Amino acid sequence: MDNVEKVVITNTSQDSPLEKECITKEHYPSGDSLQIVKQSGSISTKQDYYFVSMESLPKNSFDSLKRSVKFSLGLDLFKGMALTIKEFFSKPVTLQYPFEAQPLSPRYRAVHNLQRMLESGNERCIGCGLCEKICTSNCIRILTHEGEDGRKKIDSYTINLGRCIYCGLCAEVCPELAIVMGTRFENASEQRAHFGLKEDLLKDLEEARFHKQLEFEGFGSPRPSADKEIKQTPLDYKINEV
Repeated sequence: MDNVEKVVITNTSQDSPLEKECITKEHYPSGDSLQIVKQSGSISTKQDYYFVSMESLPKNSFDSLKRSVKFSLGLDLFKGMALTIKEFFSKPVTLQYPFEAQPLSPRYRAVHNLQRMLESGNERCIGCGLCEKICTSNCIRILTHEGEDGRKKIDSYTINLGRCIYCGLCAEVCPELAIVMGTRFENASEQRAHFGLKEDLLKDLEEARFHKQLEFEGFGSPRPSADKEIKQTPLDYKINEV
């Protein structure tokens, strides 16, 4: 047999006597199955294994020196230098923050926004308290009272941004789309009292009246194509006629 290596492995076990295995390894490509013949007394079995080429460890100091010289002056060093030189001439990706802002995803969850009505500019929040109840970090607090018209009026709406984990549950549960997750992440301050005030979260009145407020903005708000994704009902033809 040409190009055949024979290796004899001694395998010891407490339950069985000394046993010798004669392994025949043919020079197949990597990943091909090898035929291994196990001889134990008069019993001969055949099994298929996969040959994994492994570099032998150095046995003495001279072999260790040769291995070190090979790794230091071999192709691996020049491959690493080639990659470094390639990246050196590539286009830089560094952003000159804060003069350049990194583009954020529309579903990014940062400081909340309290939306207004587009026509009247009134606050959308009706004080139902669902966002306060579903908040897992207990950072939302709403104080309300009953107005003269019998409707609930909001006295205070605060969010403790020091406790908020920006999970977005408050935006998902809001029935009026009054609170959405914005993209303002620069909220550093020297005082905790500056975090989570209603005046900071509420959209500007003029921005809502002049339709500058983005309706589909932030996590928790519907997508612009939400109407097209609604399935038609049996009475859909009557709505189209009107």
